[in-house]
Amino acid sequence: DYESLKKTVALCEKYDYIYGAVGIHRSAQTTCPITGFRTWNALLSHPKIVAVGEIGLDYHWEDECPREKQKEVLIAQLELAKKHDLPVVIHDREAHGDMMDILRKYKPKGVVHCFSGSAELAQETVKLGMYIGLGGVVTFKNARHSAEVAKTIPLDRLLTETDAPTWRPCHSAASAATAP
Repeated sequence: DYESLKKTVALCEKYDYIYGAVGIHRSAQTTCPITGFRTWNALLSHPKIVAVGEIGLDYHWEDECPREKQKEVLIAQLELAKKHDLPVVIHDREAHGDMMDILRKYKPKGVVHCFSGSAELAQETVKLGMYIGLGGVVTFKNARHSAEVAKTIPLDRLLTETDAPTWRPCHSAASAATAP
């Protein structure tokens, strides 16, 4: 939400080693309309904000935010990311078809984090120039899809992830997405 976006910027300003991403999360989309956020451009212009995210679609909880609203907010944020030449951190849960349609149309740079789709979807995502992020679930015995994705993605497009708050900017999905 807006308050957490301001806190992200404040943490980035306080600590030399912290860089941030700002975005309207699915859970805040009904209370934080993207069009009403006057300081959005200023936040995205901050030198220590390196990505727009986490943004995306999550149809698992669609009773909290309808699909059309989620798509509207995602598209608005993709347009802002493009305007500011920033990568995105994409969240996609149970929305693979709609997400791929949007990614094909807007062609953002960035990462689909905690990827849960098929190996075919991962390959198509990589062809769009994006990175694939896989979390620790890839090590689970029943994680057939994640293991198959890991086998088929070029190593220069595959990121390992953690929710640990000790990531350094050089190891983050956002900085990897901006690497040459």
